Amino acid sequence: MKINGNAIRPNMVIEHQGRLWRAVKIQHTQPGKGGAYLQVELKDIRNGTKLNERFRSSETVERARLEQNEHQYLFSDGDMHTFMNNETYDQVTMPTEAIGEEQAAYLQDGMTVIIESFEEEPIGMQLPDHVTLAVVEADAVVKGQTAASSYKPAVLENGMRTTVPPHIEMGTRIVVATADCSYVERAKD
Repeated sequence: MKINGNAIRPNMVIEHQGRLWRAVKIQHTQPGKGGAYLQVELKDIRNGTKLNERFRSSETVERARLEQNEHQYLFSDGDMHTFMNNETYDQVTMPTEAIGEEQAAYLQDGMTVIIESFEEEPIGMQLPDHVTLAVVEADAVVKGQTAASSYKPAVLENGMRTTVPPHIEMGTRIVVATADCSYVERAKD
C-alpha cells in the first residue's frame, strides 16, 4: 500500500531500497528555505543495520502488508522465545533481537501477544498495552513530600525500573504500561 512520505510513524514497517525497514524515530523538519520533510531513522528488520532517510510529502513509500496473528507465549530458551498460534496451534520461535530486549523483559507465561509476519516469516511482536508485575524493591517514603506528584523509584520483578506513588511497597503488584514502563495503577488481583 502506497503512503505519503510524511505519513510514516514509529514502529511502521516499510519497503525501501528492496528491503524491509522498521521506522524507529521520526522527526518533522521545516527548514527556513525549501519544503518540509520527515527525517526517519530506519532499522533493517533482517540484519539490524540502520539508515537515516529524508522523505518529502510529495514522495510515496510502500508500506509493508503485515499479517498479524494472536499467539500465546510459551517459554524462553536462552535468547530464543517460543510462541503458539491461538488458531492453528503452530509454534513459532523468535530471537530476542527480533522482539527487542526491552519487550522480551515483559513476557510472562501464557501472555497473549500479536506476532507480525511478512510472507510467512515472523518479523516482530506487539505486547499488550499493560502488564501486571510485582514490585521487588521500593525506596522508603521521604517525610515532608506532598502527595501531589511525589513518586519514588522502584524495581519490578523483570528487573526494569519505574516510579511509583508513595503508598506502593515491596511485594505490591502493579499495572505498568509496556510502552514506557510507567505506573498505571495498583493491580486489582
